[in-house]
Amino acid sequence: MEQQDCLFCKIVAGEIPSTKVYEDDVCIAFNDIAPQAPTHILVIPRDHVRSMNETDEKHKETLGHLLLTAAELARKAGFAEKGYRVVINTNEEGGQTVFHLHVHLLGGRQFIFPPG
Repeated sequence: MEQQDCLFCKIVAGEIPSTKVYEDDVCIAFNDIAPQAPTHILVIPRDHVRSMNETDEKHKETLGHLLLTAAELARKAGFAEKGYRVVINTNEEGGQTVFHLHVHLLGGRQFIFPPG
């Protein structure tokens, strides 16, 4: 279900260009326009889900698919063995700025913990 004012829904619909690195029936993945690491890919579901707070049992397969896609992209990018970070920001205090569920895949540099 597309939300008319959602940036990521517009990317899914092809109304806004993106640098896609992967797509299938469930999700698309594209390079972040403001990367926070040498590789910064966003993996988003094709269906609009505002945030993790709106997920429930019916989203289990989609959530698993997003994470498995991120892992596969990390392997293909060549940094899986060295390590990478997968992040889902939720709502404003969690750092979410686009309110369409998305997974950040970050790799290619050393990360510290705790983050930000």
